[in-house]
Amino acid sequence: MSALTRFLGDTPLRVLLKLLVVSFLVGLVMNAFGWSPMDVLYGIRNFFVDLWNLGFRAIDRFLGYILLGAAIVIPVFILLRIANYRK
Repeated sequence: MSALTRFLGDTPLRVLLKLLVVSFLVGLVMNAFGWSPMDVLYGIRNFFVDLWNLGFRAIDRFLGYILLGAAIVIPVFILLRIANYRK
């Protein structure tokens, strides 16, 4: 078994034939949906951009909850400290 055959997993001619068949089928499906290779790349890029933005939106929402709770908790804490200071 040659190094090339071992690397490809089969003989080069068979691998070429398999790649041609799969390329044809993928091209057929992409044409049926009206996709281009750039549409696929833009879709992948947009997926990661949306994932990135989702992370920051989650942090923003989390910090918003903290600030909302702090608007009640901190004044109550200060009032309790003042009330207990006299004792």
